[in-house]
Amino acid sequence: MRLEGDGMRRTRNLMLASLVLLGLLCGGPRADAWQLADPWPADAATTTIRGTPVTFPSSSPFTPRDASAAAPATAIGTLYLPSGIGRDAPPHSVPAVIMLHGAGGVLTAREHSYGRQFAAMGAAALVVDVFAARRERGIGFTERLLEITESMAMADAYAGLRFLLLRPEIDPDRIALIGFSYGAMATMYALSARVAALMAPGGERFAAHAAFYGPCIADFADPRTTGAPLLMLYGTGDALIDPGRCEAFAAEARRGGSAVEVIAYADALHQWDGGQPRRLIGRLLNGCRLRVEEDGGVQDLRSGLPMSGPLLRRAILALCVTDEPYMIGADAVVRARSNRDLGRFLDRVFAPR
Repeated sequence: MRLEGDGMRRTRNLMLASLVLLGLLCGGPRADAWQLADPWPADAATTTIRGTPVTFPSSSPFTPRDASAAAPATAIGTLYLPSGIGRDAPPHSVPAVIMLHGAGGVLTAREHSYGRQFAAMGAAALVVDVFAARRERGIGFTERLLEITESMAMADAYAGLRFLLLRPEIDPDRIALIGFSYGAMATMYALSARVAALMAPGGERFAAHAAFYGPCIADFADPRTTGAPLLMLYGTGDALIDPGRCEAFAAEARRGGSAVEVIAYADALHQWDGGQPRRLIGRLLNGCRLRVEEDGGVQDLRSGLPMSGPLLRRAILALCVTDEPYMIGADAVVRARSNRDLGRFLDRVFAPR
């Protein structure tokens, strides 16, 4: 684990920043200007970038085991493309990211802001709205979390991957999955080789996974991973994070075949990039201990109950979730650092072969 304090700074290649600035001044980056610069473009510099609403076929498996027989769903997302990039762009010239939101849903200050920033720097970004695609299953905060599972988020992520693979300008070998909080849990689940085989039997895989402040409450009976690298980011002031369990998850993923980097930001709270004022929300789920079995089923290790439907999911969460809320709060300094660390991570993944 690397702990970052206020005094730690990193100088990046000024040529990258100049390239991004030149691209913005000329109406957008070139198709091959995929490098992620530091600092990232400010929101004021990306206001002209517009996302395009998109839909694509998905499904709603309650657990990974249900993937092959899950009810169909229509995934909903917003696609951000670099300026001037269309289907007439050089084939396979644009890297991409897919983003999964947290329990509060898609946030303008987070997923859509990141989407515009990625587009400004030359990468495509697909913001997936898992809840919007399943409003019939739940509208309220608690109802959504009981009825719309991490596996459904993973189904939309892999469906989004297949959607992007159909676009000729997107590089199929440079598509990363990024998740925030609840979406980060799905992002970490999706690293499992067994889960990936169930969710994407056609062999589609992400080039990298990045998890922002994801609670580390699950492990896997089969520790093998897809081999993609994983970046885990969290704040030491985040009550939802158990550093020991996150380190254990990282160690297991390394043994399973992935390079894993864990970065903790000193005193940072949950959702430092969500644009929300400092306040208490939700309830703690640190006491939950889940395992994804080899057949893709999910079991609660405390009670032994299978998480096979909404009623059992409600019972399991009632046993392990406490009434204690946790603090969230936007932090521009930490966001700049996580931008830099995510950019550095993706630069390695997106580097030309």
